Amino acid sequence: MPELPPLRRPPLPRCPVPRESHFLSFSRRFDSARERRPCGALTSASLAEHWELHAVWSRMEQNDSILGSLKIAPDVNDALLCGNPVVALESTIISHGMPYPQNLQTAKEVQAILKANGAVPATIAILDGVPCIGLNNEQLERLAKLGSKAQKTARRDISHVVASGGNGATTVSATMFFASKVGIPVFVTGGVGGVHRHAETTMDISSDLTELGKTPMAVISAGVKSILDIPRTLEYLVPCRLDTPEQCARLIYANMKLGLGSGMLIAVPAPEEHVAAGNAIESAIKKALEEAKVKNVAGNAATPFLLSRVNELTGGASLLANIALVKNNALIGARIAVALADLRRSLKNGQPWSAL
Repeated sequence: MPELPPLRRPPLPRCPVPRESHFLSFSRRFDSARERRPCGALTSASLAEHWELHAVWSRMEQNDSILGSLKIAPDVNDALLCGNPVVALESTIISHGMPYPQNLQTAKEVQAILKANGAVPATIAILDGVPCIGLNNEQLERLAKLGSKAQKTARRDISHVVASGGNGATTVSATMFFASKVGIPVFVTGGVGGVHRHAETTMDISSDLTELGKTPMAVISAGVKSILDIPRTLEYLVPCRLDTPEQCARLIYANMKLGLGSGMLIAVPAPEEHVAAGNAIESAIKKALEEAKVKNVAGNAATPFLLSRVNELTGGASLLANIALVKNNALIGARIAVALADLRRSLKNGQPWSAL
């Protein structure tokens, strides 16, 4: 008879009722099964049940450990518990995207847009080694003043920033990771990373793309950053057209219901008044790319350098366009999050649904 690992019941979850109910159902199932068997009698079915329960409890303990190491803002936590719409926001755009105090002002304005349209904003960052899901005004100002002193943190950098007690501004991939861990399904940003120009020689491909392939998150953005190789980036993605927030919500819910484990990128068209600036910005991008090559700027330093240089070359026009894009994305993202919350509530109340 194989030796069984000891069954240790984890502490009751600190999460919403559904997780507690899930734990209790398995606990009672094990107790009733044990009462039906004579002491010491292990059948193949009971052995399989033991291993199943052990695996489930192990996963629950792991999730509790992860959630226990996060700091979730009270308003975000309350919204998640009640099933209200929450929208995640990255923090690299604050620390590395624009100078102080413009970065702080923009962050507050984006949060205000989300709130005005029915969603709770959850800006994500690592402060003093603690991942924070939702920042208050004091924390936002601190991050804005830190600027580039805060480490640009992708998923691969999280453990180092946490272990060293550092301050990290989360990129798309890190924001997706943390948002997914606490159950936030919608995330708004400006533009996502992708395949960099000349990637055939540099192999510089953003972790944003790989994260989309393994984290169930709807990323609302203006598409991929214009400084990238857009055609090659699009080869990673499978396009489809959606015209309303409700259609987006149904797609997100279907992805969740099917348990596909992958994310999706929802690209929002740029506001009409900023489309015309595209040609001037593209010209500036080409010049900035040449300068980056001469100065040997690569890796995670490339995007901040290019964005800063393009902004200088366009006389600030590119930054204004980017801010407008983020605000527009926040508006659409809030509407999608609200539509998704409404859909989930209606299904909870018994309305029929098919994910297929």
